[in-house]
Amino acid sequence: MRRTLLVLVLNLVVAPFSGAASTPVDCAHLLGWLAGGASTYALTKVLESRGVGFSLTPVVKNQLAAAGASRELLDLWKKFEHQVAQPGTCPASLAKAATDAHNKQFDAAEQTIAAQLASDPQNAALHFALGYIDQQEGLWDEAFDEYTDAKQADPAFSEVHDRLALVFYQADDGDNAIGEARTALSMDFDDAEAYRMLALGHYANQQYAAALNAFEEALQREPNNADTYYEMGLVSRDQGAIDDAIESFRRCLRLNPDRWQAHSSLGALLGQEKHFDQAIAELNTAKKLSPKEPSIREYLANVYIGQGEYDKSIAEYRELFRMAPNWRHGHDALARAYMAKDEYSSAIAEMKVAIEQDPTSAGKHRAFGQLLLAAGQHTEAVRELRIAVELEPGSAASHYSLGTGLLETNQLPAALIEFREAVRLEPSAEHHYALAACLMNMGRDREALAELQTATRLDPEKQLYHAREQELMQLMSTGTRQ
Repeated sequence: MRRTLLVLVLNLVVAPFSGAASTPVDCAHLLGWLAGGASTYALTKVLESRGVGFSLTPVVKNQLAAAGASRELLDLWKKFEHQVAQPGTCPASLAKAATDAHNKQFDAAEQTIAAQLASDPQNAALHFALGYIDQQEGLWDEAFDEYTDAKQADPAFSEVHDRLALVFYQADDGDNAIGEARTALSMDFDDAEAYRMLALGHYANQQYAAALNAFEEALQREPNNADTYYEMGLVSRDQGAIDDAIESFRRCLRLNPDRWQAHSSLGALLGQEKHFDQAIAELNTAKKLSPKEPSIREYLANVYIGQGEYDKSIAEYRELFRMAPNWRHGHDALARAYMAKDEYSSAIAEMKVAIEQDPTSAGKHRAFGQLLLAAGQHTEAVRELRIAVELEPGSAASHYSLGTGLLETNQLPAALIEFREAVRLEPSAEHHYALAACLMNMGRDREALAELQTATRLDPEKQLYHAREQELMQLMSTGTRQ
């Protein structure tokens, strides 16, 4: 961000109130806050604490309603009718800009608000509005600057602290997000949005229990907030509480059926749980709601792989990479789909792309090596698997696969070293059996028999291990093997 976030001190106390906190709200400020998507709750609080400086004429009422003012907010004027002597006036250009922002016509709104701000640079509400527009356009650095200016001009407007908390969360700065949320809560302990931002700050810090507690506080105050349920689902998912995550995503969708992110996240989880038909239905709904979002197609392609529908998976991946040629996920999964169809040349081509995109991934080098083994390209497989072992020497799977490649290329002493290391790292029946096979190829039958007996003991249901043990014992007893 243009202003370094790390140097900011956590805002644990409210800054001294500016003059704006004691001045009745004029129409320009109210329009600015409306243009910035301020909540009815926050605007109600500020109007009740500061009062209003203009009357609600029919013209003004229509202007505010067009800009997104709720009926609840407009009804507040009944409290102030005896206090307001000044006729209601609103800048026509700003009223139009606020209406444009409410209708998501952000370019037109931004030009007018920026021009208005040039003549009134300390107007916190206009900075707040520009921050919101930048936020909606994904310009988080610019949003940070505008929200910071809004906070400096009027630190007593609590929602600007909530917005800054969101910006910090987007920057993965959980500590400062928590600080801004706590500042908002010190101003109003019933601010549901502040509890939600506090939860996101804890989530960024991987403090899952604290995040869920803060979300529960938010829901006690605002029980029908779909965003809160969606974000709770993310926390539960990352915590490993899959059933809770699924339920949270479903509750989000009951409140907001058009939230594509919830359909997508729910579909991905249902796919992991092998509820394939439900997963596909959710992901297809997400795709209809957001047809240009690449991650949806990747989730859907993975579900099709899990279902064994490899052609459908390949079709989704092809469309994904057509839409987003630089998408940095999925080429290895697409390779698995091709491999399942024995289309090795296509699988190898996709794995090469995956390696080019992520050359330090031990897992991808291992997967590529395993693919090359399956394709019969043993020398090339050994090269890739050596890289995998170098990148992740503690991976038993990499040592096992490298040992297999070395065995196939008749490099028996080197293969023996890799199989022994695989057994040391993960003494599974499969690894003991591979070590036995290597020892048998080296003519070391007594050692091989001991490994086969260990494999049989670890996995007595595996008939192959028992059969090989009996065959070797018979050969040794007849003197054919020593």
